[in-house]
Amino acid sequence: MNSSVEGAAIQRIQTAHRLKLAEFWGVGKGQRILEIGCGQGDTTAVLAYLTGETGLVHGIDIASPDYGSPSTLGEAAERLKQSPLGERIRIDFETDPSSPDVRFSDHSFDCVVLSHCSWYFQSAEQLADVFKRAREWGNKLLFAEWDARIAHPEQYPHLLAVLIQAQYEAWKKESISNVRTLFTPNQLRALAEAAGWTVVAEDSVYSPQLQDGEWEVAYTLQQHRAELTAIERLPSRLTTLMEAEIELLDAAQRQHGIKPLSSYVFKAE
Repeated sequence: MNSSVEGAAIQRIQTAHRLKLAEFWGVGKGQRILEIGCGQGDTTAVLAYLTGETGLVHGIDIASPDYGSPSTLGEAAERLKQSPLGERIRIDFETDPSSPDVRFSDHSFDCVVLSHCSWYFQSAEQLADVFKRAREWGNKLLFAEWDARIAHPEQYPHLLAVLIQAQYEAWKKESISNVRTLFTPNQLRALAEAAGWTVVAEDSVYSPQLQDGEWEVAYTLQQHRAELTAIERLPSRLTTLMEAEIELLDAAQRQHGIKPLSSYVFKAE
């Protein structure tokens, strides 16, 4: 299978998952949507398709346009802009939603979306601040993140991989990793409600074909030693603990295979 065919197959699976999320959220035609943490634009494209020609999706991301591999965020955004959906999409990179320099008019959006981006945040305090700011900008909060409550043995390797990453990430001052702060559904709901939102519906969405679990496991097995070595003054007992977890991760993925975690989703007003 060549890379273009393989990439198209991966994209179909990723898009099908985002359609499930948007169906739960009830995204409709003509909506103005602010998407925080738009990344490569997987959710952006689905939102733009569903909101129609009269809608708008404004995606923002803290990363620079040259971040990402094998395709950078800037390259992915340019492809979206050149697609039939391009006229209803705006994307701004290097835009920090927690910065006081980032402002939108009060309730200028029908909804604010955070889709699989909360684990990128540096802390619970930073995510809480964004939830508060989102309440000023939009009428609804539509949210999705990996659900740390495993329901199938095959999900255990994905969970263990992100737990290992979250443990060593907690010792970093700065990071560009996929997993920086791991939140549970209860923590996420509590943060949203503390920011003034009322969660009106929530669910767990399972898309077993998603490749993300495999990607996170492979990354953790390949990079954990370099990550641990790079952190100064990491307690030796913590290193020993994570090395034990790496052994468990390798054994689990061999014994059970790998399936992705489900996605915790909610709607709030």
